[in-house]
Amino acid sequence: MERFRELLLAERRKAEERLAEQSEGITAVRAARSDTSVDDEHDPDGPTMSQEWSQRTAVLHDVEHELTDVDRALARIDEGTYGVCERCGNKITVARLEARPTATLCIDCARLVR
Repeated sequence: MERFRELLLAERRKAEERLAEQSEGITAVRAARSDTSVDDEHDPDGPTMSQEWSQRTAVLHDVEHELTDVDRALARIDEGTYGVCERCGNKITVARLEARPTATLCIDCARLVR
């Protein structure tokens, strides 16, 4: 379990870095959008501020969701339920947890849910 805790904590650190990066980017886009002299709608070489805003907020939401998943996995480790499928109660294989440390379903149940 300690190996998975360390893996999840490393994932959390990386996600926090991406979250900070996206937050800074959103702040920059917000500032640029409020600048009335920016006429990005007529710039054929780059994305518009609206496109940039949309992309950054989508990535931000993905990272926030990832952090939530990591925190839930860490809580399951603390509770002693990590590696147990939430659907059928069977063990989740080590190979699956190594590939997807936040997995809550065994591979068979994950296939059924899709």
